[in-house]
Amino acid sequence: MNSGHQHRVFGRRAQEHILILASGDKVRHMTVRPWMAALAFCFIGVFSIGYLLATSYLVLRDDLIGATMARQARMQHDYEDRIAALRAQVDRITSRQLLDQQVVEDKVDKLMEQQMALTSRHGKLDNLLDRAESSGLTDRDGALPAPSSPAQSYAPDIKDKRASLTGGGIEAIEKQLANGAPADATPDNSTLAYVPSAETVGDRADRIFSNVTLSLKGVEQDQRNRVEQLTSDAGTAANAIGNVLTRFKIPVPEETAARQDDDAVGGPYVEPESNDDFNNSLAALDGALTRLEAVRSTAESLPFRNPAIGKDVTSPFGNRRDPFLGRLALHSGIDFRFSPGEKIRPSAPGKVISAGWTGGYGNMVEVDHGNGISTRYGHMSQVLVKVGDTVGRSDVIGLAGSTGRSTGTHLHYEVRQDGHAVDPVYFMNAGLKLATYIK
Repeated sequence: MNSGHQHRVFGRRAQEHILILASGDKVRHMTVRPWMAALAFCFIGVFSIGYLLATSYLVLRDDLIGATMARQARMQHDYEDRIAALRAQVDRITSRQLLDQQVVEDKVDKLMEQQMALTSRHGKLDNLLDRAESSGLTDRDGALPAPSSPAQSYAPDIKDKRASLTGGGIEAIEKQLANGAPADATPDNSTLAYVPSAETVGDRADRIFSNVTLSLKGVEQDQRNRVEQLTSDAGTAANAIGNVLTRFKIPVPEETAARQDDDAVGGPYVEPESNDDFNNSLAALDGALTRLEAVRSTAESLPFRNPAIGKDVTSPFGNRRDPFLGRLALHSGIDFRFSPGEKIRPSAPGKVISAGWTGGYGNMVEVDHGNGISTRYGHMSQVLVKVGDTVGRSDVIGLAGSTGRSTGTHLHYEVRQDGHAVDPVYFMNAGLKLATYIK
């Protein structure tokens, strides 16, 4: 009753599914329960999903592999491009270094040529400077600048040429070239095409050698200016001395030499070795110094100096009352007051042509100075030279006295030109004007 009541309340019970398997005489049956159906359904679903995924993988695998290979190829190409760019950069830097080295060597050659030229010029100038100094030109204006400072301060350094340069300048260039950051041979890959060009060795060499060249040109210009100044000074001095010699009717050595040279010269015409302006200026300076030395030597051999500096004049040149006869007579020289036994020196170098007792002169020495000019020194107490002696300005030719026609100890100084007595004052006044040009 209760069972019937329950069926009425909850409905009819679901029938179970039975699976019957028959094989020959054997019959088997299996009840299919709901959980078994659910399990089978889940298994089939999982299998279907796995099958679909496997099928999708097999279908899409080629695309995935192709994409991966393409990506790897792109990466490989990128690396190859970067490596090629790095190699190109290294090649450019190497080429630039080679070019810089060639540029440096070329500039070194030019600097060496300039330095050798300056050194050669300085060698030529040495003799001219010595001559200018002996002529009294560089004492007043200073010495000519030498090329050693700029050339040695920047003397370049190349293997086979190091031995040809002197001074400490080689290390200076080397040090300056080594200073500064070198060019980066391996810059960042991301900025290979945009790396700003840093200052290279060639650039530094250009800058340094430009400064050196300017310095050498400055030295060369100073040399030119100094040579021109010395040439002008030598010409001015030669003209001044020549004017004095001409006033005394003394042949100027330059004119005499020119006439003699024109009388016996000749030879085939050959082009000059160099048309360099500096060499021409050196030739002009050499000519000016030669002329100056000639006229200066002539002037120094003539009695333009005072033989009794600081001494009183007791009787000038010209007509005067004779101290012994009391009548008018020509006094052919100048009398200077001297102390007994005081040393007497000639007013210019020359050759003794008379020495000893000479009439009214007493003990007298006559010195020939060339060009028809001679000087006489009379009334000496003692003669210390003999005929034929060559005397200089510092040589003592006798001692002061009062021999011959003399009223007291003094020096009778006389200048003769072509055998005629002339006033010594003219020569001494000219000597004052020539004091800056002759010793």
